Amino acid sequence: MDYVSAIVPPLVMAIFFIGLVVTIIKNQGGANKAKEDAAVDAAFARAEAAEQRTAE
Repeated sequence: MDYVSAIVPPLVMAIFFIGLVVTIIKNQGGANKAKEDAAVDAAFARAEAAEQRTAE
């Protein structure tokens, strides 16, 4: 029975890691890419606006 308790943690971590990689790959490109690009552009715009306010 010790072999079961020895294999469970690595098996659980492997399954979690595979799920994480699959999720990352599925979220690349497509409709999500436009949404992510818009969020990054908005963040840059806010940062630049704040920088201009402090420079004045």
